[in-house]
Amino acid sequence: MATTCRTAGTRVWLWRWRRNPLLRRSDRFEAWIVLVTWLLVLLAGVLAGRAAAGAVEHGLAVRAAHSHPVRAVLTQDAAPTTEDVHAYGDGGVWANVRWSAPGGPHTGLARVEPGLKAGDPVTVWTDGAGNLVSKPATGAETRLQASLVGTIVGCGAAGGVLACGWLVRGRLERQRMEEWAREWECVGPQWR
Repeated sequence: MATTCRTAGTRVWLWRWRRNPLLRRSDRFEAWIVLVTWLLVLLAGVLAGRAAAGAVEHGLAVRAAHSHPVRAVLTQDAAPTTEDVHAYGDGGVWANVRWSAPGGPHTGLARVEPGLKAGDPVTVWTDGAGNLVSKPATGAETRLQASLVGTIVGCGAAGGVLACGWLVRGRLERQRMEEWAREWECVGPQWR
């Protein structure tokens, strides 16, 4: 007759849900806390992440809808290379430009290609009032930003729920330890 015995490292799945005469009420309560916590972690993470991603996509779509390209003219020579102090990470340099808007001509700083001369035409992005705005995000950039923000917010929401569940379990564990201490005060002297 072959017998099987479990080694010390073997885990029994769902042990909190099995019938056991030694299982205390607090153990059952802890099992429900763990289950509800993990369900809420998944739910909060997914819902918060999707809501944040949707809000970012909507915000970027509104910005794109309210900005439009306008032809402008350089009022000064652009720096010849991107090694200039005013260089920007996309290879453009800052230069003064002038453009026409509903309220009359406007001037401002915009990123342009290096080496352009005064009087060269460039394209800038403006809002409805004619003020300079950044170029709207492309579809891929919008999806990337929405995904990143959604992931961060989802992880934060899930982490917050997980921390709350951990705190509740910690309080339950402290109560259990206090119960064991009281029981040991009664039983301990009989063992001496």
